[in-house]
Amino acid sequence: MPREFKFHGMKVEELKKLTVDEFAKIADAKTRRSLKRGFTQQQKVLLANVRKDPEKFHKTHARDMIILPEHVGIKLGVFNGKEWVNVVVHPEMIGHRIGEFSIPIKRVKHSAPGIGASRGSKHIATKT
Repeated sequence: MPREFKFHGMKVEELKKLTVDEFAKIADAKTRRSLKRGFTQQQKVLLANVRKDPEKFHKTHARDMIILPEHVGIKLGVFNGKEWVNVVVHPEMIGHRIGEFSIPIKRVKHSAPGIGASRGSKHIATKT
């Protein structure tokens, strides 16, 4: 039997009934201060679009938007600087920022050194 998700002792259904101010009171300090300052214009547009049509796929550049309980279940396209990354919001993501799930940095993969990269590869034999 899977464990039921709870955020500070509250189930997802209870969290969805909370207003943004009530949610801010139970969130951690960084999230609470960000919500108290208010949303940016870009965040307000995203929030309005999500509230208007939660079933639709929404694209956004607002990587600093905090995931609210009402976002659970929505599909987002988050821009990571190069491409749109598809993100489906799960209950475990509540309180985090959208950008945390759309990583802009890829792992560096080094291959063999090129010609002239080391003293041994400076001279290439012409005869084989």
